[in-house]
Formats: sequence, structure tokens, C-alpha cells
Amino acid sequence: MAFFAHQIRRGFSSSAVRNVVIKQVTIIGGGQMGAGIAQVAASTGHSVNLVDTSDDILKKSIKTIEGSLKRVVKKKFADKPEAGEEFIQKVLKNVSTSTDVGSAVQGSDLVLEAIVENLKIKQDLFSRLDKLAPAHTIFASNTSSLPISDISSATNRLDRFGGLHFFNPVPMMKLVEVIGTSTTSQETFDSLLNFSKVLGKTPVSCKDTPGFIVNRLFVPYLYEAVRLYERGHGSKEDIDIAMKLGVGYPMGPFELSDYIGLDTIKFIMDGWREMDPDNTLFAPSELMDKLVAEGKLGKKTGEGFYKYK
Repeated sequence: MAFFAHQIRRGFSSSAVRNVVIKQVTIIGGGQMGAGIAQVAASTGHSVNLVDTSDDILKKSIKTIEGSLKRVVKKKFADKPEAGEEFIQKVLKNVSTSTDVGSAVQGSDLVLEAIVENLKIKQDLFSRLDKLAPAHTIFASNTSSLPISDISSATNRLDRFGGLHFFNPVPMMKLVEVIGTSTTSQETFDSLLNFSKVLGKTPVSCKDTPGFIVNRLFVPYLYEAVRLYERGHGSKEDIDIAMKLGVGYPMGPFELSDYIGLDTIKFIMDGWREMDPDNTLFAPSELMDKLVAEGKLGKKTGEGFYKYK
């Protein structure tokens, strides 16, 4: 940890503003992740501006947030329905929406991106925002697989750029991976750590390596399960049962792969292999490639490693 902190401090210590207290948050992307982050931030008193390309998308985002809040209220305010409704309205008042990303970032302490996992699109977004956001504004990406340093390279605020990787579903999952690059200032990193804690999450400090901590362990684990099956060392069913009963996992690797989507898992692994082709952890799987090519992506298509029709 000491070495990691030293590496971060090597960044531009002359940040425009030190120890930014994050109150105003702009979230780019109104999908499941963006809406979830918006809900949690609004629930903890932050002023949130949720941005996407159309009003229709944003209306769906607000409906998603409202539905999620109602589930929270059923548990926390079971005997106090009026207090529960008051809580929902209070949270929703903290969320505004916009299709104008330029105006949305004005006054923001943090701009967090939760859009498609495409490096060029993320770079183009942040390059544009870099010219529009105030000097003190911290930029962060919710990417699960792309290097933060590659995304931040499109900006002139390398010291005020980091990663905040939330997990789905955001309101339920306690973990946040906070990622610093070699140029992220200690002040920025501390602000992101503190923001995560204020959200009621448990942050872990990560270096800017492929997959950070969770996915770096998790995705190769899923692939190794497939290779185990390909080598004939166990059936899919037995491997799933073994990991559930032997390790206590709620789902086996094949069940979980189908739940996530085989295309998503393959996309992550293909990207890592391109960055580090000699790493055996990132070796391809013929079966995974075949299933994705055939459109058998898991539960969302009705068939993956298992059939769901």
C-alpha cells in the first residue's frame, strides 16, 4: 500500500484544487449502472445530474431509480409508509436529467462516466468535457476492463482523473474499486475514496492493471472453468456443483457466465489479450468463441452453456 501511495503521489501534486469535497455529481450514461450510481449518490444527499442522449432514455432511468427505491422502502419503511414515500420524493428531488452534456458538467465536483465499453468513445467524451468542465472537477470512469490511463490520456487533467468501478446492482453491492494511475494526484485519490465511503460503500485501492482486482481474478476463473470442461476434466454440471458446495459460491462458473453474458466475458478477455498477448491467463477458449459466434450468449438469448427455453 505504501508503494502504491508513493506511485500516486508522483502525479501532478499541483492539482487545481486540493481535497475536493464531492457534492455535485454528473453521471454520463443512464443505463443500469448509471441509474444505480445516481440513486445511491442522491440517497446520500448529493446533487446528481444524470445525462444521456435522449429524454426517453432518461425517463426510463428515472423509472428504474423509482422502482428500486420502492423496493428499498418496502424493507426499511415497512411500518411507516408515509415516511417511505417522503424518502422516495427526497431522493428523486436530488436527481435532475439532461441531454446537454456541456451544461450538465458546469459546477460539477465529479463527472463519472458509465457508458459503452469502447475506448475511443470514452476518450472522445472526456476530451470534449475537459474543455467544458471547471478546473477543479474530477473525472472518473466506471470501466470494468479498460485502462484508466488510456482513457485519461485524452484530457489535460491527468492529476484529476481516476477510476470508480461500481458493481451491479449498485444499490445492493457494497464494493467500489478506486483506481489511481501513475499521474492521479493523492488529493484526487483521497477525494474518490472519501466519496465512496460517503455513499456507504467499502472502497478498495487498486492499481491501473487489467481488470483491477475483482475482474482480474474473476474473468480468468470463468475461462479456466471452460478450459477444464474442454479438457474433459469435469462436466459443466459437476464443475458448477463443485464450486457452489466446495467453495460456497452462490452460482457455478457456467451458470454465472450465462447470467453475465458470454459476449461480455469474451469482450473483456479479448481486450486484455490484445494488451498482453503472451499472458497465459488471457488465452482464448475455442468453446467460448464458438458459442459467441453462434449467438448463444447465455440467458439473454435463451442459450449459452445451458438452455433456458
